[in-house]
Amino acid sequence: MTTDFDYAADVARTYDRDRYLSALLAPEDHRAGLMALYAFAAEIGRIRDVVSEPLPGEVRLQWWRDLLEGTEHGAVASNPVANALLQTVQTYELPKHSLVAMTEARIFDLYNDPMPSLNDLEGYAGETCSGLIQLACLVLNDGKDPETATAAGHAGVAYALTGMMQALPWHAARRQMYLPSDVCSRHGLDPETVFRGQTTPELRAVLSELRGHARHHLARVRQASAEVPAACEAAFLPLALVEPALKRLESADLDPLKDDPRMSRLRRQWILWRASGRVFGKI
Repeated sequence: MTTDFDYAADVARTYDRDRYLSALLAPEDHRAGLMALYAFAAEIGRIRDVVSEPLPGEVRLQWWRDLLEGTEHGAVASNPVANALLQTVQTYELPKHSLVAMTEARIFDLYNDPMPSLNDLEGYAGETCSGLIQLACLVLNDGKDPETATAAGHAGVAYALTGMMQALPWHAARRQMYLPSDVCSRHGLDPETVFRGQTTPELRAVLSELRGHARHHLARVRQASAEVPAACEAAFLPLALVEPALKRLESADLDPLKDDPRMSRLRRQWILWRASGRVFGKI
């Protein structure tokens, strides 16, 4: 019989395979909770892809906020991801405000407004990615505070910045700009050239700076790794993909607007498996 958690695992596997695989490599007792979190994050992260206009997307995000804040929804019983998430929140006493903050940050995805600054981008990454890592740490630590906020904060920014650069061709195709305006201005990048698919020296300079920021946060994770309980390492496992991805992104042969920068599924799976149980020695 398929459970709500089985359904959540299917959603995570379909829309966020890297985190799905990292959950499979986590202790069995906590895999279901991780799958519920990752399925929720995947569901709100792909709303832009399933709506034709921002308003229906905002309605969907509001539905999740209402659910988390206790507003009654008759449709909850028919939403397996919502059921699995609420059970996980209850089991591990997860802070709902962190989940609500994730939905609020995702409003940015629905519009084509420019990302104002690097500080704003890091804040967005903190709400959407760092918060998820911290929640995963709580699950893996049986709901007790694992004191991983610093490591999770830097890990989420490194992971999100790298993912944003990998997604640049798709974002540019729909005139969506996550490259921070202040960084673009510093290097003289005209966003319109990005939307036209023109890979310019200015764009490469912006991406080079952002890769440097991602590596800075990766280094801060290494510095804070001694504070991370061994039980929580699986929450950081996707971080093992960051440095290999950054190396691929900085290849002179890669056109950041025309080429698919992602590593093969098999290689990503191998990297995650190899890093399992010793992730901080592999990032």
